[in-house]
Amino acid sequence: MRMQQPEAVSARQRMLDVAGTRLAVTTSGQGAAIVCLHAIAHGARDFAKLAAHLGNRFSFIAIDFPAHGDSPAEAAAPTAQRYEELLGAAVDALGLTRFALLGCSIGGAAALRYAAAHPERVTALILCNAGGLQRGGLLARLVCNHFARFFAKGERGERNYPHKYRRYYERTVLPQKDAAWRREEIIADAYKTAGVLRAAWLGFAKSDSDIRHLPRQVRCPVLYAWCEGDRINARSRSKRAALTAPDHTVKLFKGGHAAFLEQPAAFEAPLTEFLEKAA
Repeated sequence: MRMQQPEAVSARQRMLDVAGTRLAVTTSGQGAAIVCLHAIAHGARDFAKLAAHLGNRFSFIAIDFPAHGDSPAEAAAPTAQRYEELLGAAVDALGLTRFALLGCSIGGAAALRYAAAHPERVTALILCNAGGLQRGGLLARLVCNHFARFFAKGERGERNYPHKYRRYYERTVLPQKDAAWRREEIIADAYKTAGVLRAAWLGFAKSDSDIRHLPRQVRCPVLYAWCEGDRINARSRSKRAALTAPDHTVKLFKGGHAAFLEQPAAFEAPLTEFLEKAA
């Protein structure tokens, strides 16, 4: 079931032909630009309520990565490296020279990679349970391969997969009630997103997904908005690398993976304060 679209301020979508693929980009609001990057199997709609609430103060530019939202699939694997490349191509095509970046999970890893490489363009970095900040090793590879096998069941169309996928989202990823509108939409696409999830989790097991060295290279202010219930990108296993960012702030939230979806009222105040200080 697709639930009602949150009303954003002057929302408009355009298609970009960049880096060998097509990307749907939704722009909402007015003011200083915040480019938003979603988690795997999510999409630009993740940021619709945030834009609806704060669109009178900021301009939200939300990208649908390939095979997400209204963007078609592509042959390239869904990795943070590829998403960083697509982010760079998109902001160039849009003519953005200075902007904040907000990224969740793999979107956070892509945002961190871009911010470290382009300090002259990123004014502020907001990372929501970003990936790539934990130590790898055998156990991490086993976990990644376990999840890849689970999502492969959905790719094969196994009958009980949607039920198990629902439990995964309700118990682990987006357990808080404020995220129910978006959680239901994501669950409804269980079979559709299974393939990209499988491919992404195989990528998480590779050594080049480790970006623990990057926070110390970021020159803009960083806000870590961390949901404490995350069992995948756990703060306890990520904070050693995360806190090497020279100028960082940490805010903790109740939830599983995305504070802006699960605790929107609690998230918006520190976000606004952080962005105004970083301006």
